[in-house]
Amino acid sequence: MGLFDQILGAIDNPSQQASSSQLGSILSTVQMLSNNSHTDPSTVQSLMSIVGKYARNSLQQKRSHEGGQQAQSFVNQYSGTQPSTQAVQSLFSTPQLQQLVQEGTSRTGLNAGTIQSMLPVLVPLVLNFLQTGASTQNPQGSNSVLDSFLDANGDGEVDIADAMQLAGRYLKR
Repeated sequence: MGLFDQILGAIDNPSQQASSSQLGSILSTVQMLSNNSHTDPSTVQSLMSIVGKYARNSLQQKRSHEGGQQAQSFVNQYSGTQPSTQAVQSLFSTPQLQQLVQEGTSRTGLNAGTIQSMLPVLVPLVLNFLQTGASTQNPQGSNSVLDSFLDANGDGEVDIADAMQLAGRYLKR
């Protein structure tokens, strides 16, 4: 089941945190970031996929070293639609950040400075996307969206951009 299917399932499940308004906030923030940086929204979504790829690696490491509850705690702590440099610094090591920016530059055509300025917004957005599967009763418990994301097949492709496009269609934006 794809990431967006997991999110739709979470929206339909009242015991999970996902809502149409949460998806709408994420999409609106991407649109605002795109407008502020004079960048096409699809380019920002592509960059989100790259951020997602690196976030998955970091969260998988966190889960394997500290446990699933710590990975969920991290997502809960840093997810949102507000910029957070602390989220970026807590999720990625300096070498990971350098690789992310380099890959972002080569795949999107954006310059390194633009990418670095977008990361404090994009990281909390990716985490917000992942938080949609958390339980409303026990936010530290199982999260089907995060579990699906972390248990992906490891092909290096994270379907966050696809999920964003599907969310836009779902919300008719």
